[in-house]
Parts: sequence; structure tokens; C-alpha cells
Amino acid sequence: MSSAETIHVDGVWRAAASGAQREVLDPADAKTLAVVSEGGADDTDAAVAAARRAFDGGQGVWPRTPVAERAALLRRVADLLQRDREEIALTESRDTGKTLEEGRTDVDCVTDAFRYFADLVVNEGGGRVVDAGSDTVHSVVVHEPVGVCALITPWNYPLLQASWKVAPALAAGNTFVIKPSEVTPLSTVLLMKLLVEAGLPDGVGNLVTGAGDPVGARLSEHPDVDLVSFTGGLASGTKVMQAAAPTVKKVALELGGKNPNVVFADACATDEDFDTAVDQALNAAFIHSGQVCSAGSRLIVEESVRDRFVAELARRAAKIRLGRGTEDGVECGPLVSAQQLDKTEAYVASALAEGATLRCGGAQPEPDEVRPAGGYFFSPTVLDHCHRAMKVVREETFGPILTVEVFRTEDEAVALANDTEYGLAGAVWTKDAGRARRVAGRLRHGTVWINDFHPYLPQAEWGGFGKSGTGRELGPAGLAEYREAKHIYQNLAPEPVRWFAG
Repeated sequence: MSSAETIHVDGVWRAAASGAQREVLDPADAKTLAVVSEGGADDTDAAVAAARRAFDGGQGVWPRTPVAERAALLRRVADLLQRDREEIALTESRDTGKTLEEGRTDVDCVTDAFRYFADLVVNEGGGRVVDAGSDTVHSVVVHEPVGVCALITPWNYPLLQASWKVAPALAAGNTFVIKPSEVTPLSTVLLMKLLVEAGLPDGVGNLVTGAGDPVGARLSEHPDVDLVSFTGGLASGTKVMQAAAPTVKKVALELGGKNPNVVFADACATDEDFDTAVDQALNAAFIHSGQVCSAGSRLIVEESVRDRFVAELARRAAKIRLGRGTEDGVECGPLVSAQQLDKTEAYVASALAEGATLRCGGAQPEPDEVRPAGGYFFSPTVLDHCHRAMKVVREETFGPILTVEVFRTEDEAVALANDTEYGLAGAVWTKDAGRARRVAGRLRHGTVWINDFHPYLPQAEWGGFGKSGTGRELGPAGLAEYREAKHIYQNLAPEPVRWFAG
């Protein structure tokens, strides 16, 4: 396989039918990192056709493969991920700009996801028996695979998001076509290689590298695709849903968030508590340069501790070490692209024009020995005196920008936190257990952390309210997305009904 043969269809690695290629850029210096195939509609159709054959074919195809064998393959993939942990983590770091340690963490989380879904399907029963009220009737609800799944993943966590889709899709017995972001496709190519090495039958898993239009658009509208699972921005997700509507296929969308981090004064009562809350606020906002759908980009802090909290937060944010993610000591890498850099600069400019106070950051840092010239670096930025009318507070910035809002009462804190069209995640910091439960219960977000930020569990559902999307990933509901429920009603003693006289 040459370096540009990154399309995988029916067990064969190939170049794009058109011969087109795309350069993948290193965000640390804007130089070419790799060259991949630029797939189009023809490649997409071929991949869907292969997945359709693998799903609808004769005896031995994936949907009819015993659950234990499907689970065993997922476990082999998990083992291979750990075998190649350093290579994959390095690829993810170079492609996305995140630190190498973040890349290693991603590989471990992907491993956990494959093992979780393997365990989940193996330990299931044989369906839900339904009491029909008669000894002569056997009634059971079983779950079957949806069919051909189109899996469209984002650029910020390409490997992680691929695993959240591929693992449950395969565990449930589906076939798939995956389209990674054209900006960061490299780790998905590596994952597909591991799936092949683990013994995935030809056609069950297919990969098309290429742009959202035409590849993602074609997958969304394709009549032979039974489900589309998309993670990305709101505008693109809306287009996916519109394209899928005429064929009435299943659609699962994870569309990001504008996530509040609510800090009550009692969470800062001691120096140790204060240090923890500030440290976690930094982690919430600036991990992966803020390019996280669940980033705590909105700090909502109680007025009595606001000045001290923001001053210390800005002081520490200004000391975050920026650089190439593979360099030792680097804490935060570059933004993923020139487009994302321009977007971040525009958000800061709009915030300042609308009256925000810049506490730190707000510009690109000067190049140095670990920040090459041409890289897409932007300094961690804290914007004080923000309010809900500001664009930077309303919209998902997907950059290293933290806005600060203040509250005086619990009701005001909840109102601010819920005043968003998104609803993916949020956090509340308090020593008052009763308040913690009350606020967590009132927050309209799919994940709520109490005195923490960012952890997730593969066995717990992930997804949002409102414009953060539809459906769930991970957990039992994440497997259910890739299944159809079927009711089988068996009459053990059939006899004439005599409804009609004859």
C-alpha cells in the first residue's frame, strides 16, 4: 500500500477513483505531514455497496457471526491498540496538535471502549420475554443490527470518536463505512489496519478519506445506508439530518456544546479548595487548546470570590507552555488549522468590541524553539466581564478562550448555566452536598460533573440536550443506537379465530 492509498473498500486498499490526493498538514508548522487519497462520490458508492453485500450476503457474513466471535475480534483490536500505543499516539499528536500524553490517553480510552462493548454484548441475555397473558403464547423482544452504518467523525478526537462508533456498530452486527475528517484522517487509517489485522471480514468495515462534500454528503443521502452517526459542528449536523430525511434512515448526532463551569464560593473556602477549583477550571477550558466539545469554556463564578479566582486563573493561564505536542514539557499544542486560528482571533476581537476585559492571552505567541514559525498557535485567553449577549459566550468557539460570568444566587447560577441553545455538559463546584444535587438536577445538560470536569466512562451514556444533538454514544444506549428492536410473537397452540362467518 502506497502512502496515498488510504481508501479501504471490500478488503482492498486503494487510491481514489479520480486519482485525487490531499496533503495533511502538521498544525505545529503548517508543513506537509502526509498525503492521503481524496475520495469522491464514486469511492463512497463503492464502499457502501461493499458494506451492503457484507450485510445482506449469505451464511457466515457479519450479522450472522456469533456474538462471542464478534466480541473476540473487538478484544483483539484492543490488544493491537495497546501493542501499537506509541505509534498511534504519536500519529494522533502530530495530526491534531495535541500533546503526546493526550494521544496516549486517547489510545487507552479507545482500548477501553472496544473492551467495554465486547463485554456488553457477550453478557446480554437472549431477548426480553414479554408476558402475553397466555400459556400458549411465547413473546420475546430481540435486537438486531440496523444494517449499513455511515460513521462520520470530527477532527479534534478522530481516533476516540471513531471507536465510539465502530466498536458498538461491530458489536451489534452491523457493517460500516467510516469517513474521518479530511483535516485529521491518519489515526483512522491506522485503526482500519488494525481491524483488518484482527480478522475483520472483507466489506464489513470500509474507509473513505475525503471532504465532507462529497463523501459525507453522499453517505448521508445514500439509499443503501441505514444509519448515519455524525459528530461535528451544528451547521454540518443540520445538513446531515436534512440529507438523511428523504430516506428516513436513523440519525445520531453529537453537535458540540457551550459548557458552563459553575463555581460557588464555598468550593474555594480553603487554600487547597481554591487551588483545586482554579486548576480544574484551567483543565476544563484549555485541554487540547479548548478544541473539545465538552470544554468548560464558560466560567460562571460566585461574585464574592470572582476577583481572586479570575486573577489567579489568568496568572496560571499565562504560564501554560505552548509548543509542538511531541516536545517534552509542552502542556498545550497548536490549533488544528489556519481556519481554526482565524476563527479564534475573530471571537476574541468580537468579545473585546462588545466590552469584555482581556485578562491574558488574546493573540498568537511569538515563535521560539518549540513553537515553529507558521504553526497555528494561540495563547490561552481569559475574557472577564462577559455577558450572555456576547457572541463569544453564545457560540461554540472551539479554541483556547475562557469567558467569565458572575452570579449572586443559586437560581441565578442555574439560569445562566442553562441559558444556551446547547446542552452537552456542565459542572458545579460546591461543598454543600444538597446544593450539588439540586443544581445538578436542574442543569439541562447530558453530562453533569460535581467537583470535577471532563472524565467520562465507556459504560455511561454520552450526548446532549437541545442543539447538542440527538441520541447517545457509549453505555447501553450507545449500543442500542446500532440496533432495531423486533417483537417475535409465537402462538404455541394455533386454532381458528372464527372472526368471519365463512
